[in-house]
Amino acid sequence: MTSLDDLPTTIRAIAERLAPSVVGIGRRRRGAGFVLADGVVATNAHNLRGDEVTVTFGDGRVEVGRLRGIDGDGDLAVIAVDTAGAPALDWADADGVTMGAPVFGVGFTGGVPRVTFGLVSAVERSFRGPGGRRIEGSLEHTAPLAPGSSGGPLVDADGGLVGINTNRLGEAFYLALPASPGLRDRLAALGRGESVERPRLGVAVAPAFVARRLRRSVGLPDRDGLLVRGVEEGSAAAAAGIRDGDLLVSAGGRELSSPDDLHAVLRDVGLPLELVVVRGTEERTVSAGGPSAAAGEA
Repeated sequence: MTSLDDLPTTIRAIAERLAPSVVGIGRRRRGAGFVLADGVVATNAHNLRGDEVTVTFGDGRVEVGRLRGIDGDGDLAVIAVDTAGAPALDWADADGVTMGAPVFGVGFTGGVPRVTFGLVSAVERSFRGPGGRRIEGSLEHTAPLAPGSSGGPLVDADGGLVGINTNRLGEAFYLALPASPGLRDRLAALGRGESVERPRLGVAVAPAFVARRLRRSVGLPDRDGLLVRGVEEGSAAAAAGIRDGDLLVSAGGRELSSPDDLHAVLRDVGLPLELVVVRGTEERTVSAGGPSAAAGEA
């Protein structure tokens, strides 16, 4: 696309080209997705409600697919489904997507897809995924998206994939996972059935400023750390004896002031993990390992 005069032609061409490849996810169209390869469809993990997934194609065909692989914290999923020869989307050159680049959001409508125009307004943005972990490196853009468009493609003027639309910022900005070589590798692994399971302690936590305020309210001395406000039964934290009201001061030798600090240690160090815990005024060191929790902030 070289000028605004080309915009109507470009939008029509993208809609026609991508119509067979963009799909609806869920019986009530919770989200969108796209054909990744023959027999597999990619979407956001938050669009799924179980291992069986209803996939609707642009020609009206409805198929029941099965979850092949999922990365819940990264908000990605791959579904095995009969794509009936629908073409996979081409990948664009991720290095060419910079601030100010024109992009097109593609949403599923049950026929010719909805295509909207916008610009990349920022790069390297972050947001919280479904599990509470921070997802970094996202593209922020202004192509309007209707509800139910998450998991669908963000493309360039040639219809090449530049991102997966994932999160809405207010009413005017949207975030997409960039179609980098890393994303391509992650989707390929999910397509092989290699689901991502990140280590978890199994705790819900409040940040340091909340911990300080609550400790002051009951007459305890100030300490920086994360206040434990829930422990998952059967988790590594529960096995280590961590309880509601404990203060997690450090993990793996790193001080903790936000949930992101704990997520980073779990990502870098994993389990087992040495934690300094304060209960009231008593400080102790515990080692957390064993089974990981199915839910919680970390």
